[in-house]
Amino acid sequence: MTFVRSWAVGVLVLVVTEYIQVKAVYDNAVGPEGVGSFGAALVFVHIPNLLCVVLATWAAARAHPEPWRRTPGRHVAAACAVPAAGQLLTLSLRPDLVSVSSLALWMSTGVLLAGCSMGLLLDKWWEGREA
Repeated sequence: MTFVRSWAVGVLVLVVTEYIQVKAVYDNAVGPEGVGSFGAALVFVHIPNLLCVVLATWAAARAHPEPWRRTPGRHVAAACAVPAAGQLLTLSLRPDLVSVSSLALWMSTGVLLAGCSMGLLLDKWWEGREA
């Protein structure tokens, strides 16, 4: 039950930031034909996704209540479960990305890992700032 608040906050932040990303970036810069190069994919897809994952992870981590925040495994599960579930949902809806040789799969997995790590580091930094 201690995860519910963290996950709810994480879902809310992830959905809102991804919606803003789709409306601001995808609809205006990418379009239905997709991106033309690796650099464009990095700028218009992966870096905005990284920001969404960082914010969702950080928000979920901040919402995780004491004393369970002090248990590292529980805190990581509370903070990173929503972005990981979002990644699994995306992969299940886009079977073309599931191939092990797909660069998009590796980039999105790297974004997930980097975003969760950065969100947790941001939470730790913020916690130290409050102390």
